[in-house]
Amino acid sequence: MKRILQLISLAGLLLTILPPILFFLGRISHTLQNGLMLLGAIVWFASAIFWLGSKPKPGQ
Repeated sequence: MKRILQLISLAGLLLTILPPILFFLGRISHTLQNGLMLLGAIVWFASAIFWLGSKPKPGQ
């Protein structure tokens, strides 16, 4: 379960990193960039809170 949450968090981070690059290159509009970044931030905070800072179980 932790691995799935980490992958979802990674997708959220990508949604905050890629839109400004695509906007800079002229591929997407400013409105779409803002929406994707907001979605990425929401996904990141909603998924990372469950695994970030948790202590590893013995044997992992």
